[in-house]
Amino acid sequence: MQRSYSRLLGVVGKPNTGKSTFFSAATLAVVDIANYPFTTIKPNRGVGYVRTPCVHEDFKVKDDPRNSLCIDGTRLVPVEIVDIAGIVPDAWEGRGLGNQFLDEICRADVLIHVVDASGGTDSEGKPCKPGEHDPLADVRFLEREITMWMINLVKKDWAKISRTAEADKKGIATPLEERLTGLGIKKANVNEAVRRCGLNVDKPTLWSADDFYRFVDVLRRVSKPMLIIANKMDLPSAQVNLERLKTLEYPVIPASAEAELALRRAAEKQLIDYKPGDKDFKILTPEKMSTGQIAALNSIREKILTTNKSTGVQEAINTAYLKMLDMITIYPVEDPEHLTNHNGQVLPDVYLVPSGITAHQFAYIIHSELGDNFIYAVDARNKRRIGEDAVLKNRDVISIVSAKKRA
Repeated sequence: MQRSYSRLLGVVGKPNTGKSTFFSAATLAVVDIANYPFTTIKPNRGVGYVRTPCVHEDFKVKDDPRNSLCIDGTRLVPVEIVDIAGIVPDAWEGRGLGNQFLDEICRADVLIHVVDASGGTDSEGKPCKPGEHDPLADVRFLEREITMWMINLVKKDWAKISRTAEADKKGIATPLEERLTGLGIKKANVNEAVRRCGLNVDKPTLWSADDFYRFVDVLRRVSKPMLIIANKMDLPSAQVNLERLKTLEYPVIPASAEAELALRRAAEKQLIDYKPGDKDFKILTPEKMSTGQIAALNSIREKILTTNKSTGVQEAINTAYLKMLDMITIYPVEDPEHLTNHNGQVLPDVYLVPSGITAHQFAYIIHSELGDNFIYAVDARNKRRIGEDAVLKNRDVISIVSAKKRA
């Protein structure tokens, strides 16, 4: 299968919260999973999927997916996920595995923070009695670690950046974007952070230390949106802490990464019928399973699926891409009448793209030559021509007409 990646999703958190289990459940990658800190030494990278309804049923055709999967009318679009080593307090100063992993975190476009909602893991990532630790403290801790690390990056050149901005009267957005280019921070992020803080963009040299900290903290929130995974929901005290986590300013999803991993491995062995994100499963071969295995599956159904409607893992990936990053799916074809590419494959590809993208911009995503030679596009649903500035909609099927070739 040809892979078509979009933005990068980073799975973060302190050690021993189920972070690597979440990653394995999302990607079925084999990683070290153990009950002690720093099991993950190097970042693990894998492929997860955004789950969306496939458009082939709208057109009453059978599709031939190439860069994605289609299972029972559900299109699974591949995305890249990275599992970052557990962060401990004062990592921004180099403690634990330190700055190299904060650097990896900040390269992600959206962060999934896996929190032990049961409160059974202390601030260092060591097991404790469920309910002894406050999971809200873990959220504040990670916020501070990332903010302090970003402050260190910006502070090195802040005097020069602020003086130059005042002298040139062009603001701090451009030089800050250049300084933080490796972290994917854009001028729009900088300008939005300044606006939210109510700071004088024309006089950054007059900002106080508190102003500077507040600005960078807001810049972190703007440029690195975060989703909280309330993991281990089958354990005592998790439900109470879930409600407390929902009082924070982040989206919160109840989850059981262990349950998802068990279901996906059972499905992989064709013991059950289950797709990532399903609300239930069907046992296919009870004769091949032990009484204990069937009891474990029924426990997942009772404690997780019946209560929370899903394990939370697929919901987290979909929320990250479709809501937080505001991405949509677009299907390019060459022949808008038969919905095929040049090889005759029906609806072979689907792309995750930013909401608000125009037909011409989408042509460049497919291939730079298509963008350079763009003439017009055709909406396969109504066979109408659309111009270069036409804004595409979710689940559009589009044919790009160029001077040299079609998409």
